[in-house]
Amino acid sequence: MFPALETELKQQTLPDPYEDFMYHHLQYYGYFKAERGSLPNSATHQHVWKNNPRYLLSGSFGETADLIPDPLQKEKHLWPTCLSSTVHRQIEAVNRDSLMLSSPLLKSRQLLHDDLGEVNSRLREPRDLFAFFSSSGPLQAPRWPIECEVIKENIHHIEWVPPQPEYFYQPTGNEKVPEIVGEEKGTVVYQLDSVPTEDSYFTSSRVGGKRGIIKELAVTLQGPEDNTLLFESRFESGNLQKAVRVNTYEYELTLRTDLYTNKHTQWFYFRVQNTRKDVTYRFTIVNLLKPKSLYTIGMKPLMYSQLDASTHSIGWRREGDEIRYYRNNTEDGQQPFYCLTWTIQFPHDQDTCFFAHFYPYTYTDLQCFLLSVANSPVQSQFCKLRTLCTSLAGNTVYLLTITNPARTPQEAAAKKAVVLTARVHPGESNGSWIMKGFLDFILSNSPDAQLLRDIFIFKVVPMLNPDGVIVGNYRCSLAGRDLNRHYKTILKESFPCIWHTRNMIKRLLEEREVLLYCDLHGHSRKSNIFLYGCNNNDRKFWLHERVFPLMLSKNAPDKFSFHSCNFKVQKCKEGTGRVVMWRMGILNSYTMESTFGGSTLGNKRDTHFTPEDLKSLGYHVCDTLLDFCDPDRTKFMQCLAELKELLQQEIHKKFKELGQDMDLEGSWSDISLSDIESSTSGSDSSLSDGLPVHLLNTADELNGRDKGTSLGPSKMTTLILTKNKERMQREKPGFTVSCSPKRNTNPSQEPAPDTKPNWSRNRYPATKGGRTTAVVYPSLHIYTYP
Repeated sequence: MFPALETELKQQTLPDPYEDFMYHHLQYYGYFKAERGSLPNSATHQHVWKNNPRYLLSGSFGETADLIPDPLQKEKHLWPTCLSSTVHRQIEAVNRDSLMLSSPLLKSRQLLHDDLGEVNSRLREPRDLFAFFSSSGPLQAPRWPIECEVIKENIHHIEWVPPQPEYFYQPTGNEKVPEIVGEEKGTVVYQLDSVPTEDSYFTSSRVGGKRGIIKELAVTLQGPEDNTLLFESRFESGNLQKAVRVNTYEYELTLRTDLYTNKHTQWFYFRVQNTRKDVTYRFTIVNLLKPKSLYTIGMKPLMYSQLDASTHSIGWRREGDEIRYYRNNTEDGQQPFYCLTWTIQFPHDQDTCFFAHFYPYTYTDLQCFLLSVANSPVQSQFCKLRTLCTSLAGNTVYLLTITNPARTPQEAAAKKAVVLTARVHPGESNGSWIMKGFLDFILSNSPDAQLLRDIFIFKVVPMLNPDGVIVGNYRCSLAGRDLNRHYKTILKESFPCIWHTRNMIKRLLEEREVLLYCDLHGHSRKSNIFLYGCNNNDRKFWLHERVFPLMLSKNAPDKFSFHSCNFKVQKCKEGTGRVVMWRMGILNSYTMESTFGGSTLGNKRDTHFTPEDLKSLGYHVCDTLLDFCDPDRTKFMQCLAELKELLQQEIHKKFKELGQDMDLEGSWSDISLSDIESSTSGSDSSLSDGLPVHLLNTADELNGRDKGTSLGPSKMTTLILTKNKERMQREKPGFTVSCSPKRNTNPSQEPAPDTKPNWSRNRYPATKGGRTTAVVYPSLHIYTYP
């Protein structure tokens, strides 16, 4: 019947050389995640296949019947490994239905079978096609644009909690305002050679960045008495373009703009060596762009001493005196610059110190954390790690799916989804620390964490813009644009991270309700932590989008400010993740803004936030989710009533300011909320820069080919909204599988003993109680992976 197949079997030829090479190539580079001993195509099994063609592959990876001897090999020629590609194509041409009937061994590996061999109507969980991490191998090295020089040193900082609160600097009004000297009168002691600006665009990347020998950019010391500081920033997340020595202990610093742009100077992170103890140094950053800053009210820069870290286990700490933020009188004729100046005394001679705008959290830090999760035999059971996409530079954008196995398909289908993302703006590392706290808690063995995994599916993208994080950008990706203004893009290849994130959420919405979307950010001009949301126009859910933020403010009263929240949807924010996801049908769609400074609330008033403070906020997000979804709606309705009262007060205040009187009885709820609220005081980069010049033609072509592809009031969005409404109408009020009322009452499970809210602590007394250990189920029934 198959003459070519018969000839192939008789000749017993060696495997195709190319296939054999590719096998060893993939095996060498770790493109299989399972252990070698459990893989049917590991070296041991391949040796068996090569020497005994009677063995056939059946079942799935890791099962006991990976190799099955077939006595009817010439009648059931089921893909022996020694067959050539020509024979494979001949077999593929055979009618598969008849072959399935004639061969009991040929079963789909994607269907799950019960113990009796009967087909279960569930697909197998998707395999990890690529091994993200290996416990015995190195992490994936970051890829840099080929223009960037990168030093070979590994930069690592310890985590540390200051024993005492770190208070803001109190301005006296007598702080010195240094005159900007510049390199004409000073001495350049550090300068990056070529920095890609808006006149160029990203072309390619490689591990280690620019080829060739790494130049020594710092000055050469003339001897042990030379006290010139040695600067460096060519490491992950580093940002410093130039340092000019204008006096013995005084330096002017120029920050590098975001790559392929001429702006966005805010984030700084650099190293100094050859320090002297008990000497007052002055540093002045001369090219900041924002007219307002938290430095004006006393926010201090961060400093890290390697000697203190190695000898006393002291990490990043707030340091600085005579802090002043002011306008630079020397302008380039295009835009005004602003300066930040501060003085400092280093703790040791000959120390290596770092300065930063905020606590750094790099791409390598994320990978180390994900490595620990992937290698955990417990956490890896309910946290599935996938590649969402790769960035422009080829760095992996990770997607975590976190949920406990469901007992039945019905229970799995009833689970709602929660989506969290962070670091779309790479210089806002505070988002990563909140995300770290959230992940630490949701992946823990706390009863509340187990409960949340039982009732929700969490989709988490912990670092949306790894390229920007790696190169030390403040706001943009390597496309030279703010990704949080392009969520409606159709340019998949130019903005892959947000395109795939939006697409993942769109598919998720088609499958189940997304209860909450939250994108984690940092804010440079406002204190505390707060949310931006979207006013809901549906009277049925009037003010519902404000309940979660109000609850969060009660659970974290010394960190989260509800009064700083804003829910107005501005036209210039239509391309943000918050607004796009809201228009796709997610009612509770938020941007969480965390200050670079500290708190003005409660016990933490006038103190800087530490990473522990931000991580505790991640825990409070989890705690508030349980409050928000508890079947006992007492607390929800209490918050809703409080919101209506607050809104009435705000309306009265507005009319009083206008000098008008109005009887609000019966009609006040019809007033547009957008008319009451002011615009969100977001970033200075609220307006999109549009597309780079080299992408305009591509966008025009795609728009012509796929009209309606970009989001907005499109048919797809309307369809999703309709499906969500239908799903909500179908939900039965007595069905509470997605919101179990059991809550943990042990305060020791809480990672941070923060001040508890003043509202009633009678926390669901009828249903509150301990939680039994979660049952481990044999397979995961959730299939929402992209």
